[in-house]
Amino acid sequence: MKSWMRRMAMAMVLPPNPIPSISTQSLPLLHHNSIIPSFSSSRTTQTTPFLTSSHRRSFLSAPPCSAPSASLSADYNFSDFDEGEGDCVANSIQCNGSKVLLKGMTYTQLEKWVQSHGYRPGQAMMLWKRMYGNDIWAHHTDELEGLNKDFKKMLSEKAEFRALSLKEIRTAADGTRKILFALDDGMVIETVVIPCDRGRTTVCVSSQVGCAMNCQFCYTGRMGLRRHLTAAEIVEQAVFARRMLTSEVGSITNVVFMGMGEPLHNIDNVIKAADIMVDEQGLQFSPRKVTISTSGLVPQLKRFLHESKCALAVSLNATTDEVRNWIMPINRKYKLDLLLGTLREELRSKRNYKILFEYVMLEGINDSDDDAKRLIELVKGIPCKINLISFNPHSGSFFRPTKEERMIEFRNTLASGGCTVFLRLSRGDDQMAACGQLGKPGTIQAPLLRVPQQFQMAIGNSA
Repeated sequence: MKSWMRRMAMAMVLPPNPIPSISTQSLPLLHHNSIIPSFSSSRTTQTTPFLTSSHRRSFLSAPPCSAPSASLSADYNFSDFDEGEGDCVANSIQCNGSKVLLKGMTYTQLEKWVQSHGYRPGQAMMLWKRMYGNDIWAHHTDELEGLNKDFKKMLSEKAEFRALSLKEIRTAADGTRKILFALDDGMVIETVVIPCDRGRTTVCVSSQVGCAMNCQFCYTGRMGLRRHLTAAEIVEQAVFARRMLTSEVGSITNVVFMGMGEPLHNIDNVIKAADIMVDEQGLQFSPRKVTISTSGLVPQLKRFLHESKCALAVSLNATTDEVRNWIMPINRKYKLDLLLGTLREELRSKRNYKILFEYVMLEGINDSDDDAKRLIELVKGIPCKINLISFNPHSGSFFRPTKEERMIEFRNTLASGGCTVFLRLSRGDDQMAACGQLGKPGTIQAPLLRVPQQFQMAIGNSA
């Protein structure tokens, strides 16, 4: 066990492709009450800042943060989990030899920065519209038609437009696009564009490289957490999608923060990115069409509901603490009663606001008649919609998707109980672009938890 613990601790500080000297043997399955990692964002590289190096962008921050790491929690109840609310504050003082990353700024910040270089606020608005509006989505100064020549020269010397580099676009049989972006540190993130014939094409953005939540059905969770994304890296996923794919898939009207990562674990940068996306002079996404998803970080959830106008989705996936503790370990810190009670309380003061509950259906695990009846009771008093999502298999997973006929029966039970409910079938799964399939785990991965006895037959696992 000590050897395994050392390997897990090392896994979180290795580069994306672990060096060959690290053991490549498979990690053991753990009992659901065994010692397992609790990922702490206080030791994770924070990424709020928008300053970049003129040669290789280095995210400057104060105070400094160390590389990603993992800690071990003896009782695995996430009691040591640091949810991370952006401890590192952006250092707005420009350092010698560095460029400002424009998409890391809100409009107010951009306006102040432009004025600090002796230019009028009107130049800031013209720049903002060319980065985000008017179907330009500028990536360099050559695309800033109509701006003052001296202003453009200053921008070329002191500012950087791009936070991401396009690596690859993969197209699924149903038209879904998976976009792979390279970051400046060599890591890779994935963004998905989901076309819709009804004019509601959606871009699914990532908020972290990997994820610390270790949901047992999610491929991204196998990676562990590498680092948070900056606001610029999040925003640019939507900008890139519109710039590259609007002519092919039509107008991109919706954004969901349902890619790699737990968005509310990176709450500062996610709220900032969402604010930039809904700016009426910029990308002009409707706040109701920008949805941030969470596994249930209760303090951050409350903060989000107070500070953001955007929509909230809660990944529920179970109707008892016993099952949710297993498939979503964050439930060991924030139980169902606390999570749902918080939502019930917070929504009392919000008008015309509905929570979206996501429910990934796992055959024999959470799709029984009793589950449907419990779900009806759990969401009572919470203005909500429920999405029933087909589980998307991936290598290393022992879950199976609920059959479509059973999903329909489950939906009908919920509907008869007064719930507003929709079926969401897989999109892009032949290119690993569907829900829960993003990312590329390394040789050393977050642990799979031992299956509770009553579910071993259901998944055909003899562990």
